[in-house]
Amino acid sequence: MMVDALQGFLQGLFGSVFPLVWTLLKIVLIIAPLLLAVAYLTFWERKIIGWMQVRIGPNRVGPWGLIQPIADGLKLLLKEVVIPTGCDKSVFLIAPMFAFAPALAAWAVIPFNDTLVLANVNASLLYIMSITSIGVYGIILSGWASNSKYAFLGGMRSAAQMISYEVAMGLALVVVLMVSNSLNLGDIVRGQGQGYFADRGLGFLSWNWLPLLPMFVVYLVSIVAETNRAPFDLAEGESEIVGFHVEYSGMAFAVFFLAEYANMILVSTLTSILFLGGWLSPVGFLPDGILWLFLKISAILFIFLWIRATFPRYRYDQVMRLGWKVFIPLCLIWLVVVGCWMMSPLNIWK
Repeated sequence: MMVDALQGFLQGLFGSVFPLVWTLLKIVLIIAPLLLAVAYLTFWERKIIGWMQVRIGPNRVGPWGLIQPIADGLKLLLKEVVIPTGCDKSVFLIAPMFAFAPALAAWAVIPFNDTLVLANVNASLLYIMSITSIGVYGIILSGWASNSKYAFLGGMRSAAQMISYEVAMGLALVVVLMVSNSLNLGDIVRGQGQGYFADRGLGFLSWNWLPLLPMFVVYLVSIVAETNRAPFDLAEGESEIVGFHVEYSGMAFAVFFLAEYANMILVSTLTSILFLGGWLSPVGFLPDGILWLFLKISAILFIFLWIRATFPRYRYDQVMRLGWKVFIPLCLIWLVVVGCWMMSPLNIWK
């Protein structure tokens, strides 16, 4: 009702340009909380890992340390951006945007509930896979434009890691598309609210995580590698490899890490939508709603932080072996298994 009233007020105020104003307002309402969440995800990471490792974490700047992300942002904003001699200046400065912008643009098609979505396009999952694959260009261009062999080699290695796990992610998503019979994220969520268990009030057993459990695990590990998070954070392992951002400083350096945390939130949202029922309630006696989506996103983000506090960093050869020799063959095998399952009388997705 409030949304309809706001639409009516703005339509009377802006007249013929109302559709543009309404779209821009919805974009702001998505991006502004997202940027705030990115900033405070860094804070909660330090607090949660501190709790796991029996230490305090940020607690001095503001009450309970809550102003720490703002202080960190101001510090990086005031630092000088050093441009290496002989680098391609324009590409050097544009490269961080290639890493950050796709993580924001992908939210255009993310459904928050059955009706709340900026652009409800039929091929929304295809759009996300396309737009997020651009992020690898930010890494390649930043390493190349730095005019440093070390940054260039670091960029090539990080790009190879991202591409390797993107293949496994894509194959896992193909299985989801097979059982959902749709590229629309809203339809994928609604499809998880049907079936034997959902009809009996046990909706969480009808979500894709259970029948597609191997693909859920592959996707979960692949998104950790895709976002360059521990134990796959080879770009930050100075003792093992010089990272693609070694020549960056100040805010240009910070944008790469803003991109990392924005991508963490994005892939956690996709995991919740594709495998965990999105906004659907886990049990029949509780109503569906956007709160369930936020709780699932928070749970996946907690797993990200838990993994970082627990596992040591992999060697580069171990990272590549896991992607190419384990995950991709497993996805191909499960693709055939699910195809046969769907053609058999035991098909549970009819």
